[in-house]
Amino acid sequence: MYNFIKRVIKEGKDHGPLKQISLNYDQDSLGKSLSQASMDYHFGKLYKGYVDRYNKGEGDLDFNEAGAFLHSIYYGQFKPYESNNKPTENSAEFIEKHYKSWDKFKESFEETAMKIQGSGWAYLAKDGKIKTIVNHEIKNDIILLIDWWEHAWALDYQADKAGYLANQWKIIDWDIINTRLMPISK
Repeated sequence: MYNFIKRVIKEGKDHGPLKQISLNYDQDSLGKSLSQASMDYHFGKLYKGYVDRYNKGEGDLDFNEAGAFLHSIYYGQFKPYESNNKPTENSAEFIEKHYKSWDKFKESFEETAMKIQGSGWAYLAKDGKIKTIVNHEIKNDIILLIDWWEHAWALDYQADKAGYLANQWKIIDWDIINTRLMPISK
């Protein structure tokens, strides 16, 4: 995953074909957070579609490239479902520094995400702010990313976006997030 992200950011548009990431977890291990049906649809069809369309030169290439980029970050930060999953090490320190507590961070994240009307993404940026992306766009300051497009949550949660977000925290691999923080934590 990181090679794909580095290639897109550092080498610009002329980087050859894109590749969908391989998952470091079983698709059915995300428990209540994302069902197998959601994974089949979202990871297996939509995310794969961005990669395939980009590689075939079909549709809006910038949109497809950014869609593949964001989904690589999103799916690359998960691990099997854990009901009491909380930030560790660098992530815990970073959140404490910027939000005073894990609970306040989650409240701030939810407040920002719930303001998205229509399609988008919410993310924790390297400057400690919670930001949004309308549609698809490559950003190089993403630490933690939540997909806020309807297809990410509607199959499992229908209109309960807050429930979707609450369960996303249970599958975040904080070791991955800690790695994303390493260059800025020194």
